[in-house]
Amino acid sequence: MPVAPITRRSLLAATAGATALAAAGSLPATGSPLPAESTGPRQPLANPFTLGVASGDPDHQSVVLWTRLALDPLAADGMGGMPSRRYQVQWQVALDPQMRRVVRAGVVSAGPESAHAVHVEVHGLLPGREYYYRFRCERHVSQVGRTLTTPLPGTYGSPLHMSFVSCSNYAGGYFTAYRRMAEEQPSLVLHLGDYIYEGAGGTGPRAHSPAKEIWTLADYRVRHAQYRTDPDLQAAHAVAPWVVVWDDHELENNYADEIPSPAGQPGFLERRAAAYRVYYESMPLRRSSIPRGIDMQIYRRIQWGRLASFHMLDTRQYRSDQACNDTASDCPAALDPARSITGPEQEKWLLDGLGRSSATWDVIGQQVFFAARDFTAGPAVSYSMDAWDGYAASRQRILDGFQQRGVTNPVVLTGDVHKHYANDLKADFRDPDSATLGVELVTSSITSGGDGQDMPTGGQLQLTENPQMKLINNQRGYVSTRITRDSLQADFKVLPYVSTPGAPVTTRATFTVEAGRPGLNLT
Repeated sequence: MPVAPITRRSLLAATAGATALAAAGSLPATGSPLPAESTGPRQPLANPFTLGVASGDPDHQSVVLWTRLALDPLAADGMGGMPSRRYQVQWQVALDPQMRRVVRAGVVSAGPESAHAVHVEVHGLLPGREYYYRFRCERHVSQVGRTLTTPLPGTYGSPLHMSFVSCSNYAGGYFTAYRRMAEEQPSLVLHLGDYIYEGAGGTGPRAHSPAKEIWTLADYRVRHAQYRTDPDLQAAHAVAPWVVVWDDHELENNYADEIPSPAGQPGFLERRAAAYRVYYESMPLRRSSIPRGIDMQIYRRIQWGRLASFHMLDTRQYRSDQACNDTASDCPAALDPARSITGPEQEKWLLDGLGRSSATWDVIGQQVFFAARDFTAGPAVSYSMDAWDGYAASRQRILDGFQQRGVTNPVVLTGDVHKHYANDLKADFRDPDSATLGVELVTSSITSGGDGQDMPTGGQLQLTENPQMKLINNQRGYVSTRITRDSLQADFKVLPYVSTPGAPVTTRATFTVEAGRPGLNLT
């Protein structure tokens, strides 16, 4: 994304802000080497920036910066090997990667109550601008990360390079797809869930830590820390701001609100509170997402000027329990209008936001398969009860909302299923000739499912039974998009293997959507 031109007035204003912060005891407003912090009689720390840096949830004047101090990331107590005391962590934001033109700086305290996680909401930035940032604790300086602010409200800004990912199982393979995505230098990354996996692991090429299914606060902290030690994941976080939402494996496979899978497990709500707490500690989220007991506000909206509105959903925390014992079937209960995958409050929030949107593209970032997906040949049907098929009335209200509110360019982004799909969204999935209202782009996994192959078992049957499907692919990868006022282009990126590191990336298929003309066009 091109950097907005720097005027003398804007640079003076930014520098003045940094000078004021420096005068208050923060980092110096120059790009000179950072002075060592006085440690007194305490033993100096070794390098605590073992988990990298990240940024997220940008708007036109602010962004969240994140890091976590950890000397021994896999320490069994979940505290990262840090002494049980508070540390002053200094931060800088600059206009250049050499950190010579610092425009914002400050200091924040990190303590054991959050496993020494750091969240900084940096305000006073300029819209549509590329920035760089870093942290310091005592004599140690973190790597430099790159972040961006969104365009000024009411303006389009430059074309947006956005990539989206899902399903990164550390035990399932190497995170090379994160590295390849980072090499493309996107301006925004969406993670649509299953950032970690809660299980023991299995027979994959890497071992999980702890080597068991995780349940406790310490367990979740260690598991998140293990993922963050991966250099490919660190590179992906450092290259651009992320907007994250969870799915199920951040807590437990296929849970539904307060109901575990299988139901009846003792201690599930305590487990949920621990998982949510650590998810916040580990992600570049704003204070508005701080958990309150077993609840955490994760659905939210990110506005990219007039170009795109990103409506990020939570389809786990508020859903009704899966119908028919979560068994793929033609389940009558799936049609019950009283059942919801979003809950009524979030559904209203989404529909109201779509109705008010003035963006060219309304992008719905969410977790599970949205379009109909019949697995059975012939007139009989069989659907997944964990996806929107299991909440058909809930989905239909969203589809009807597209038409009733005049949403001309809806794009649903999905993860979860470990395969690439490209789907047209039909007014009535039972009628292939019904109107096409929008599109769904489904990203494959980073590692989950192993090396994979081009066409999955049963893939051709799915294409035959579901004419709205235009692509199915069972390799690992991600989706890279380019969004302009006139079109959205989606490149489905694939890797030949993840069982060993270093795989190359290729584009398996490219689809475009023309603004005002819903539907996928293979290019």
